[in-house]
Amino acid sequence: MSEDPLICSARDCRSAAVWVLAWNNPKVHQPDRRKQWLACDQHREQLAEFLRARGFLRDITAV
Repeated sequence: MSEDPLICSARDCRSAAVWVLAWNNPKVHQPDRRKQWLACDQHREQLAEFLRARGFLRDITAV
C-alpha cells in the first residue's frame, strides 16, 4: 500500500510539498501544540508570510 503524496496547502495548488510550516494560534492552542501546513517551493513564502503576519508561524522545515 503506497502513501498518498504530500500536496501543497495553498489554494488550488496540486504541487508536491517540500516544506512543513509549523504554526499555532496562541489564542486557541496550547503553547506546545503545532499545526502543519505543507508548501511547495513556489508557495512557501506566501504561506509563511500569511502565518507570520498573524503571529502564528513557529517553524519551517524541509519535508
